[in-house]
Amino acid sequence: MKKKTIALISGGISSEREVSLNSGKQVYEALDKNKYDILTYDPKTDIPRLVTDAGRIDCALIILHGPYGEDGTVQGLLDLLDIPYQGAGVLGSAVAMNKLLSKHLYERAGLAVPPYGVVQRGESVDVDAIVTGLGLPLVVKPVETGSSVGMTIVRKHSSLAAAVEKALEFGATAMIEAYISGTEITCGVLGNQDLDALPLIEIIPGEGYEFFDYEAKYQPGATQEICPARIDARLTQKAQACAIAAHKALYCQGYSRTDMILKEDEFFVLETNTIPGMTGTSLFPQSAKAAGMSFGQLLDRLIELGLQARRRQTTRG
Repeated sequence: MKKKTIALISGGISSEREVSLNSGKQVYEALDKNKYDILTYDPKTDIPRLVTDAGRIDCALIILHGPYGEDGTVQGLLDLLDIPYQGAGVLGSAVAMNKLLSKHLYERAGLAVPPYGVVQRGESVDVDAIVTGLGLPLVVKPVETGSSVGMTIVRKHSSLAAAVEKALEFGATAMIEAYISGTEITCGVLGNQDLDALPLIEIIPGEGYEFFDYEAKYQPGATQEICPARIDARLTQKAQACAIAAHKALYCQGYSRTDMILKEDEFFVLETNTIPGMTGTSLFPQSAKAAGMSFGQLLDRLIELGLQARRRQTTRG
């Protein structure tokens, strides 16, 4: 069987560049070299070469996180070049990257979300009104970053303004959410038209980590990740239904991973990742492994889904 030529795209120019490069290396190692010829590209330096090579590329694997990679930017370029790719297209990528728009769509789909407000860069922060409306603690984060970059948990009235200022370093809008105390759960979804919810993962940040922040995500041993999560079958099915509903609400495709907080009997949806972490020990591959799929098999499936989606959606003659 003829090998497929795969464009492996990682790196980029967002604050999550190093995570993306590390993920790209591990994806490269896991891809079956008997099936694929792999060309690697870093959007920071290699866009002209990607454009030149487009005609010989069968499919791209986008292993980028944050702005200029996960937000529809690269997806639009690949669409112009007629290169199939895994995961959400321009619309789903842009929608899911914007936490404010995502919340509006979650709510329209009947999903529960933490109460929230927003502050724009240049606006004054009415600390009293925010604390009166949402209470304490609060979660403050940029609207358009991933990996908990720029995120702060605020437990004191006096700390809110600084937390908003920190979040606004990463974008023009900061989101302020009521802090929901409960069990953190994440659920992967895989498929195009026919969607499968993967086994749930329960996330327990280690001692010294107030929440699942950037270091807790990527420092080995910093976080306990339990798969399948320690909740009963009824709640498991409810969480999986929430993840599929979130995937559909945000116009995702191929795969996604939705993060939630379980409080008592209710799941509060936090956000949906359209390009989940892709190291061998990242959450989505862990969940796929629990479902019987190796890392290499998962990558095969993502490539297959990307090719299927392009065949179904193409408008070219």
